[in-house]
Amino acid sequence: MKGFLIALQFLTIIPVKKNLTANETDIAKSASFFVIVGLFQGILLIAADYALGTFFHHGLVIGLLLFLLIISNGGFHLDGLSDTFDAIAVKSSASNANNIDVDIQKRLSVMKDSASGPAGVTAIICVLGIKYLSLQNLSHFPYFVYYSSLLLMPLMSKWTMVFSMYYGTPARQDGLGRIFIGNIRFKEIAVSTLTLLLVIALLSILFSSFMPVSHYFFYPVLLVALYLFVRASVIFFNKKTGGLTGDILGAISEITEIKFLLMAILWSRLFI
Repeated sequence: MKGFLIALQFLTIIPVKKNLTANETDIAKSASFFVIVGLFQGILLIAADYALGTFFHHGLVIGLLLFLLIISNGGFHLDGLSDTFDAIAVKSSASNANNIDVDIQKRLSVMKDSASGPAGVTAIICVLGIKYLSLQNLSHFPYFVYYSSLLLMPLMSKWTMVFSMYYGTPARQDGLGRIFIGNIRFKEIAVSTLTLLLVIALLSILFSSFMPVSHYFFYPVLLVALYLFVRASVIFFNKKTGGLTGDILGAISEITEIKFLLMAILWSRLFI
């Protein structure tokens, strides 16, 4: 229970016990519960869609769902996305090893700056726009496709965060991200993956009469694609920023949600 409360405190704005004490080891172990926090967020989105759909047009409902997701995260994933893209936008100044280190430090400095640059603002606008249009598109498919996408979207993003922490190395020795990055063990990976697979299995069993047959193949393909995305992201940021930071984890979370939604649309168009 302690690990879950720590994960809830780290990933959402939901208030937890004020007297909750935890050391760095406890915080790192809480990654096992990230996917469960994502499940709660997914259930919240479905409940909100049902409640708001009684009063508002569905296009407005989707906008409100995205706002609810941002609020529940405290907006820090989008903040990380913005800072990360501002850092990536820093132009490389040279090709020799010394200047590469200088470039990395410049990017980390930009990432730490609280002000958002044009690249960061553009990234936020594009991500929110793509999410909105993707959910609009998915709403035209069978109900199972739309509602399962709402449920699984935050789960997938939390799952890739845990894998990123496992494979990544910290780019700096300060910040909360350092506690997780490189300190995740195989146990956290196994628990997160088993939790995600259990949710998918329950969906497949409980809603088998509504679930398109093609989705039995979609989920394995999806998980492999997201795993490869994590490995590629870690390699990319090792070159650009010398490792991962908390901001980069937020960016990976946001981009994962887009990849998931786009893959759900593509698969549904091809096989439903």
